[in-house]
Amino acid sequence: MWPRGYNSAFLLLGLLALTYVLIAALLMIFEERLIFHPRRYPAGNWNPSAIPFEDVRFTATDGTNLHGWYVPHEQPRAYILYCHGNAGHLADREFLLRILHDHIHATVFIFDYRGYGRSEGRPNEAGVLLDARAARNAFAHQAKITPADMILMGRSLGGAVAVALAASEQPLGLVLESTFTSLPDVAATLYPWLPVRWLLRSQFDSLTGIQSYPGPLLQSHGDRDEIIPFELGRRLHAPVAGPKQWITIPGGTHNSTQSAEYYVALADFLHQLPGSAAPVPTPAQDRLP
Repeated sequence: MWPRGYNSAFLLLGLLALTYVLIAALLMIFEERLIFHPRRYPAGNWNPSAIPFEDVRFTATDGTNLHGWYVPHEQPRAYILYCHGNAGHLADREFLLRILHDHIHATVFIFDYRGYGRSEGRPNEAGVLLDARAARNAFAHQAKITPADMILMGRSLGGAVAVALAASEQPLGLVLESTFTSLPDVAATLYPWLPVRWLLRSQFDSLTGIQSYPGPLLQSHGDRDEIIPFELGRRLHAPVAGPKQWITIPGGTHNSTQSAEYYVALADFLHQLPGSAAPVPTPAQDRLP
């Protein structure tokens, strides 16, 4: 018979092991709720007066009804398909749309993944990627262009979506902000004490996908990003063999607003793309909203 102290120690170890298994099980059960944080219509400003936009309804190949905004420019010097991050919805990006329209002189298509904003359904990795392909088709139809004419632009999780699109069909250019190599890589830094690489069903494996994309690439990352480590961004940037540019955002955290200097660099990147029809104006830093 074990001494009483040993029994207490075994009981404590058993409770710790049970707690560990329970946390791992909860991570698996609620995985998609931990990844995706949608905001639903009607929360937010769905009638912004500062940008011209058209509501666009379109459908993914699995029948899910989706919603986006088409923001046309009278004399577009770029066509940008924007993939937002894992939280909120498209109406939360009015500030960004104003910059892209008014200062970059771009025609923009921004859309909500399933379960976000006015889009139906519930988000998951496979569904979100279907939504992005449907948005690319809807944008091409709306603007009367081809995917090869588009700039794919994505932030955070939206960067992984943009990489998946770029890997499947070559765009004119790719712009990534604060994104990652893969979702398990991010989870492993946030939960180093859990076997997340074995537990996660969602992968968003951008490191593999980007190896099918030759460039051009503009990528930025804050050097104080507390959610997606700066080093993951650098690792994602490395495999691209073609024209590419890296921008470090000094002091930038994950949700920091991009600086005026960044948008100057973005304008210059767009101007240098092959087949660019006209110079993209450099946004005056003192006139950015």
